Amino acid sequence: MRQRWHTLAETRDDFLDDAPFRYVASVDVRVPAEQTWAALTSDDSLVSWSPLVSKLRWTSPRPFGVGTTRELTLVGFLTARERYYRWDDGRRKTFTAVEASFPGLRRLAEDFLVEGTSDGSRLVWTIVFEPHPALTPVLRLANPITAMMLRSVARGLRSQVG
Repeated sequence: MRQRWHTLAETRDDFLDDAPFRYVASVDVRVPAEQTWAALTSDDSLVSWSPLVSKLRWTSPRPFGVGTTRELTLVGFLTARERYYRWDDGRRKTFTAVEASFPGLRRLAEDFLVEGTSDGSRLVWTIVFEPHPALTPVLRLANPITAMMLRSVARGLRSQVG
């Protein structure tokens, strides 16, 4: 069966602050920033440490940079195609979703910031999106669950990097 794709509006940095739905999770790990960055850009990034992410496929060749693309599948059937508009190697990467296999979203973006700390590194992960208006009430009710799931996925990074 052929996948049906829904086009999303591309985003830029202003959307990271102004999106109607915004979630931020921060996790400290006891490994250097370089090791945390490597976990975020590995071939099995997120899949190996998140029960929600069932598949990740980089669709651009290495070395990665601005314009890099990937496909990420959640819970086995919700897939998004993403394009990175920022890639500060070793420190920060930001993508805008350009297509999704499910209707209901107008815009989606994620920002990953890796900072060195005195005893390792910190990942600050921001997810923002704008749904179609009909979904807004349901998603507002789900806010606590969505925030909890994001924090759980971010904490899973600890199991990946040790």
